[in-house]
Amino acid sequence: MSETHTHTSHPEIVKRLRRAEGHLRSVVEMIEAGRPCLDIAQQLHAVEAAIANAKRVLIHDHLDHCLDNAVGALPRAERGPIEAFKAITKYL
Repeated sequence: MSETHTHTSHPEIVKRLRRAEGHLRSVVEMIEAGRPCLDIAQQLHAVEAAIANAKRVLIHDHLDHCLDNAVGALPRAERGPIEAFKAITKYL
């Protein structure tokens, strides 16, 4: 059975995803209404960016809290590898 993981960032992530969900519905309506492809592509790009940002916040929050719980809190001077790992997650 999996544990429940709730972090302080989760309400903000949910808000971002609900906003993206609304924009995605708008994109479908734009397609159905025959709007120009450039407009649709711009809106799709915005939806993708919103989802990617939500994913990034989720991963960074997980690293900050779950890794700290696993290895113990590290002083700022020793957080280099964790910060580098967080930075590389932008390429996921």
